[in-house]
Amino acid sequence: MSEKDEIAVSQTLTPEEQAVWNAKAKVRVLLNLWDLGGGKMKVKKGDLTKRIVRTNETSQRYVEVLGELQATGAIEYSLVNRVTLVELSAKGKEVLAQGLKSKDSLFEFDGSQIGTRLGNSLLKWIRHQDGAASVAVEKRKADVGTIASYDDFKAVAIDVYDSLNRDYNLDDLVPIYRMRRAIGEMVGRSEFNEWLLEMQATDIFQLIGGEMTDITPDKAEDSIKTALGALRYYVKRLNS
Repeated sequence: MSEKDEIAVSQTLTPEEQAVWNAKAKVRVLLNLWDLGGGKMKVKKGDLTKRIVRTNETSQRYVEVLGELQATGAIEYSLVNRVTLVELSAKGKEVLAQGLKSKDSLFEFDGSQIGTRLGNSLLKWIRHQDGAASVAVEKRKADVGTIASYDDFKAVAIDVYDSLNRDYNLDDLVPIYRMRRAIGEMVGRSEFNEWLLEMQATDIFQLIGGEMTDITPDKAEDSIKTALGALRYYVKRLNS
C-alpha cells in the first residue's frame, strides 16, 4: 500500500478541520523531506511533491502548508540550474521532532492503514534519533571522563537532565533511572545518590516520588531512596 492510497481526503473542510489538516500535513511534509534528503541534502521540489500528494489531492493543496513552513524557516528554497531545490533546515528538524514526539502534537496517521513508505520513513527517523542519542551520551562520557567531585557531577547532571527533558519531551519530570544510566560509569552508584541528594538540598533539583506506571525492579533499583527509605523516581529542576 502506497502513501498515495493511505486515505481519500475530503476536499471540503471546516476552518477547524483545515487547521488540523495543515498541522498534520506539515509534519508529514517535513518527515518526507527528511527521508528524501537523509536529513542533510537538498532535494528537488518536484520529488518532494510526488511524495506528499496523495489520492484525490493536487499539489495546490500544499501551497499554503509549504508557504508557512518556508515563512517560519523550517524549509529553505534555492534555485540551481533552473531547478528548484528544497532543504530541511535546523529549525525544520526541531519542528519535525516536536511534531512527532510531543504529546500535544496533532499529528497522527489518517485512516485504518498507513503507507509503507511513510511508515518506513518514520521508523528510519526513530532509529536515527536513538543512534544520535547514544552517540551524544558516549561523547559526553569521553569528554568528561571520570567524575571526581560534586561540582563536576552537578555540571554533568544538569546537562543530562536538560538533554533528556528536551529530547524526550518529559515535561520537566525526568526519571532518575534514566539519568543514572545516561551518566553510567562516570560516577559510582553511592556518589550518584549522595550528590543528587545534595543537589536537592541546595534547591537545584527536587526529587519526586509518587507512582511510575511502567516501574520494574531494575528501574526501582536505579532510582533513589531517601534517608527515611522513601523511593524517589523523578527529578525536577528548580533553578533554570
